[in-house]
Amino acid sequence: MPDELNSRVRADFSKARFKSFINQAISVLSGQRPTTLLSYDEIKEKLHIGGPIYRGVKTIRVDQIAGSLNRYHEFDRAFLPKEDQLASRWQKVDRAFYQDVNLPPVVLYKVGEVYFVVDGHHRVSVAREQGQTFIDAEVRECATRVNITPNIKPEDLEILGAKVHFLERTALDNIRPEANIKLTIPDGFERMLEHIAVHRYFMGLDMRRDISEQEAVAHWYDKVYMPIVE
Repeated sequence: MPDELNSRVRADFSKARFKSFINQAISVLSGQRPTTLLSYDEIKEKLHIGGPIYRGVKTIRVDQIAGSLNRYHEFDRAFLPKEDQLASRWQKVDRAFYQDVNLPPVVLYKVGEVYFVVDGHHRVSVAREQGQTFIDAEVRECATRVNITPNIKPEDLEILGAKVHFLERTALDNIRPEANIKLTIPDGFERMLEHIAVHRYFMGLDMRRDISEQEAVAHWYDKVYMPIVE
């Protein structure tokens, strides 16, 4: 029985490695599917996230785990192992799965709708490969002014980073909490900042008084942006 189990976990790892190779090949050929795990440090730098705040042990959907704190080069976006040197630890966790051994919860950071692994990369990888839908995790949530999802692409991150800068400059999410501006070009938010500055200038001329930035942002959103959208 031990020999049979050893053969099974070796075969599982080989299959996972092959699937990872295929994912990378498809990504190179198509140039579309993101195969690299999201980097927490990159997200933190570009989106200026806060926290993390401890949220306790929760049951998390495995397919929402799409990033890593410090091992994003070792697994692909589907959490398949990208390196042969991961075999020993991966197979040990896989063996525990077959033996129905209870492992401790993984540790995750939550940003928007995405979870980043702090501890437990191999457990997440095996769980996903074995078809588990959920996994127990200690969750620490990080505050963010924009939402991100597990299928986010590098170009999406650039635009969201620009949106964070826009919100920090204008405080539109505080002035008009219902506002949800979506753009598809990286410099779109910079253009909007310029537009608001010009709008503020002409408001001052029309009203013959100083216009606060907050008043200008609110007036621009209500009288310029929303009518155009509608």
